[in-house]
Amino acid sequence: MEPLLLQLPALLTALWWPFCRSLAVLSMAPVLGEAMVPVTVRILLSLVLGVILMPVAAQGAVPVDPFSLQGLAATVEQAVIGLAIGLALQLALAAFQVLGYLASSQMGLAMAVMNDPLNGSASDAVSNLVFILCTLVFFAVDGHLVVTGVLGASFKAWPVGAGWGSLSLQTLALQVGWVFSAAMLLALPLVFSTLVVQIGFGFLNRVAPTMNLFSLGFSVVTLFGVLMLWALIPALPTHYLQATQHTLDLLQQGLMQAKEAPHGG
Repeated sequence: MEPLLLQLPALLTALWWPFCRSLAVLSMAPVLGEAMVPVTVRILLSLVLGVILMPVAAQGAVPVDPFSLQGLAATVEQAVIGLAIGLALQLALAAFQVLGYLASSQMGLAMAVMNDPLNGSASDAVSNLVFILCTLVFFAVDGHLVVTGVLGASFKAWPVGAGWGSLSLQTLALQVGWVFSAAMLLALPLVFSTLVVQIGFGFLNRVAPTMNLFSLGFSVVTLFGVLMLWALIPALPTHYLQATQHTLDLLQQGLMQAKEAPHGG
């Protein structure tokens, strides 16, 4: 019993680093980082992942005292790396959430905002529909296992205490523009079709102004938008997988560059 108690501080220190990085990843990862997942659940999952990843995190790790200034810097390092990985994975889902807001505004459903008790914020019906669809696809393709695999590979690319000098945060920031461009390309058929309908009703209103076609046009645009959304929804899982693959390629490229580059804070 005494030898086990003597090894306990070393075991807790070895557990602390993967726990910090796992908690940061799960706080920002898609689906798992949403407000509907309680904080206690994320902490327990991070503890489990920390225990599993202890042998991986120990490889190449620099000995650091967690109760020193160097240990504080190493803790911040784990949080930054974990948040960057989680944010990169979140970008694919963010594109489809932006798509939901664009579709709602074009269909005239932006005013149909409901209080979402799961996320603690107000959201529209179309965005909720797209989010539920992407969540089902995320678990259908074992996205939670992909997140765990990327987390384990990050310890080989950025060992504990070796710094994040090769972590390209600028590349991650530039991917935010890709989110908006991908969402706009996906929403372009719906935006163009509803715009054509609105222009057509505008011409009809000029021809027959006494018919007050604008009051009828709102209902027709909404109905036409629902039909276009019905045609668009079956293609969203494929596009979500392509967006996720793009994000994973970006992460793999960053991991390979980190392994080849010399480590240093």
